[in-house]
Amino acid sequence: MDYKKILKTGKSRAAILNMLRFIPDSIMLPLQYQMKLGRKLNLKNPRRFTEKLQQYKMYYRNPVMHQCVDKYLVRDYVKSKGLENILIPLIAHYNSIDEVEWNKLPNQFVMKTTHGGGGLNVLVCQDKERLNFDDVRQKLSFKNKPVKTNTLGREWAYYGLQPGLVVEELLTNKENPAAGMNDYKIFCYDGVPKYIVVDVDRYIGHKRNFYDSEWNNLHIGSDCPASDRKIEKPIGFDHMMEIAAKLSEGFPFVRVDLYNNDGEIYFGELTFYPWSGYVQFDPDEFDGKLGESFVLPGIEKERE
Repeated sequence: MDYKKILKTGKSRAAILNMLRFIPDSIMLPLQYQMKLGRKLNLKNPRRFTEKLQQYKMYYRNPVMHQCVDKYLVRDYVKSKGLENILIPLIAHYNSIDEVEWNKLPNQFVMKTTHGGGGLNVLVCQDKERLNFDDVRQKLSFKNKPVKTNTLGREWAYYGLQPGLVVEELLTNKENPAAGMNDYKIFCYDGVPKYIVVDVDRYIGHKRNFYDSEWNNLHIGSDCPASDRKIEKPIGFDHMMEIAAKLSEGFPFVRVDLYNNDGEIYFGELTFYPWSGYVQFDPDEFDGKLGESFVLPGIEKERE
């Protein structure tokens, strides 16, 4: 069943999911998995990465994850790892859109909500004079209350976050400013980086390639078209992997997102539930490959 043909807008789908908050994760997650991927969710003996992510949502509880997904508080986490130098310069932090002092902001910046996930609620401003402030207000407004439990994807790490806004400097692609920054998403398993997903040409035809830790193109299909051009290994790649290892220590899985601008490395974000676990890989076997190193210690004991 293609649920998107029935509920055609994201807003309508979100409204339905909000009404179904009372349904426990143990029922809702298998239902969502079946609807989105067309197969039964195996929670008793998960092998796939997408299956283990659902188990991760349901049973793994590490309070540090709350700090790591908050776009403002994660800066302190990065500093605690001795990596303050990779933070994108912070311009401002606000509790709501009503506090924003627009006249004090530079002409270019990135503004995002501190509790958003999946690239939601992000404003990339390349010319402040051309901003439509009504559109900005609609995009970045939120109720100034902690995030409720049972978020749309049932992603526990986001529960209880206090919403806010951060404004950071806009990074510019030195080689091709119109394309936007390449985004290096490093899949890490308890301090061991294994795979790299590279998003390129984000503003002029978004493409995505998958690589192993030796920078071999794995030619994997996903929810985004693959790039047919050769993407060179970034300058300082080994250092990026060292950074990812440091930031991912202690977590069964986390995706460490970094930017690399001609050798200058910057921190993007930490993501515990990529695609919320609802993505179809091509070939399908790659789902199992990603799941091989994903060990969830103590979860079976917690379920008993």
